[in-house]
Amino acid sequence: MIISNFTEEWIPQAMELLRENYEEEKAFVPSLPKVDNYWEMECFARNGMGVVATEKDCLIGFLCGWEPFRPVFCTPDVTGVWSPLHAHAAQREKRISIYRRMYQAAAEKWAKAGASSHAITLFAHDVAAREAFYMYSFGVRCMDFMSELRIDEACTAVEGIRFCEIPRERSMEITPLRRMLSEHLSHSPCFMKQTKEDEERWLENRVEDSPRIFAAEKDGEWVGYLEVVPNGENGENYISCQKGVWNICGAYCSPSQRGNGTAAGILQLMKTTLAKEGVRWLGVDCESINPTALGFWTKHFDAYTHSVVRRIDENVLLK
Repeated sequence: MIISNFTEEWIPQAMELLRENYEEEKAFVPSLPKVDNYWEMECFARNGMGVVATEKDCLIGFLCGWEPFRPVFCTPDVTGVWSPLHAHAAQREKRISIYRRMYQAAAEKWAKAGASSHAITLFAHDVAAREAFYMYSFGVRCMDFMSELRIDEACTAVEGIRFCEIPRERSMEITPLRRMLSEHLSHSPCFMKQTKEDEERWLENRVEDSPRIFAAEKDGEWVGYLEVVPNGENGENYISCQKGVWNICGAYCSPSQRGNGTAAGILQLMKTTLAKEGVRWLGVDCESINPTALGFWTKHFDAYTHSVVRRIDENVLLK
């Protein structure tokens, strides 16, 4: 096995490996859509962050990443590299050793570029890839889910709750719930704390360019909501950006209404409404470190990615 730099000459074979890996995952998750666009890879050849594994001039794996960026997960002064779903793949045979060898070479590049946070999005059912990276101290941070929509999705009534879609011009009415979401994410075990300035900027953007909002009302107050954007917007991988895929981009339910079907009722209304409009798939991503969200999404969606993260010792960046 020879490890060398990822260059444009390897893109055709890399694309074929990518297709093969996707079909493997689709066998586990039939709700995934047919993929027509895997996104371009030329940027990975240009930025010098990628490597390939070859045997007898045949590509058996590649591992690339976006250029280093900061801040990472809202953490000031931390630089990271992310290898998204279309930036890596490996043949099934010897996949563990292929990924381990490739990461060793790629991680050296990433560290030299000043990145101490390394993130890689893997297919959820790729046991070999997960084992390769878990042994290098990676842990799951985020997950992607998918649901194929049906017009006959059953809508469950919840006593005292009214479900509806809120017009975009009234999106500011759920600002208190959006603030509660931000506060919820700052607590253990999430520990995702925005600065006050970032939170206010996020709230302003939500009002100015509001997604579609489905919500639950009780006694004249909003007690839960889901936000959704169309046709691949807010999608973080080539699958969630396919035509016909809409993506949930915000969700919160008041603690007093959890466990009684309120959140599920909002989701059911969203699913049936979008299905009647011709939407085929609904995607969502969440932090696996958020147990409330993880417990909910796994009941109603199929997981198809695990994004794993590792933080290396910053002392090596001082050399």
